[in-house]
Amino acid sequence: MDTVEITIHPRSETGKGSARRMRRSGQVPGIVYGPKRTPAMVAVDAIQVERRLAHLEGSHLIRLVSAEPGGSDGGERMVLVREMQRHPVTGAVLHADFYEVDLTERLAVSVPLHFIGKAVGVVAGGILQPILRELEVECLPTEIPEFIEVDVTALGIHDAIHVADVRLPEGVAAIGESTRTLVTVLPPTVEAKPAEAAEAAPEAAAPEGAAPEAAPAAPTQKGGEG
Repeated sequence: MDTVEITIHPRSETGKGSARRMRRSGQVPGIVYGPKRTPAMVAVDAIQVERRLAHLEGSHLIRLVSAEPGGSDGGERMVLVREMQRHPVTGAVLHADFYEVDLTERLAVSVPLHFIGKAVGVVAGGILQPILRELEVECLPTEIPEFIEVDVTALGIHDAIHVADVRLPEGVAAIGESTRTLVTVLPPTVEAKPAEAAEAAPEAAAPEGAAPEAAPAAPTQKGGEG
């Protein structure tokens, strides 16, 4: 996986007012944090964010380079994007959280699954049904796969691929049960035939205006002689 490089600027102002001013000037507020460093407030050029980060899929290693090497942002860091907040209407990035990683320590990340091929069960009329879209794995930050391919070509109807069936890159291990299903092929949906539909339909309602069938009269009970 190629490393993406982003330039960051230190910032000292916080709060909604300051964040709005930054966005109007073409900057995205953010924070860099990690287990071994004090959190640092930073700003990132909005164009860089959109061109280099917004399209990334899954967990991607990013090199943050300080525009001021001696500034409070701490110089160069290797990070992952932990969260990217977006405007609910425009989709513009409002805030970015960067998590610093140690390149020598393994970590848990989620990697997208790409299903390739056309299943024989789909050719026969079945429906390909992905169960998981991402797989959680453990690896070094430098070995994070961009995605994991899952070939579904051999899947027939009712067949499934499980975590244990996937071939992972060297140094990458799946987290969790190996029996979890990733994808399966469901049987085709069969429409009811006209005769079957007629049998399954409820009894027809009485025509409008027709008198309802009279209920049978209740038997009269003679009183006993007194």
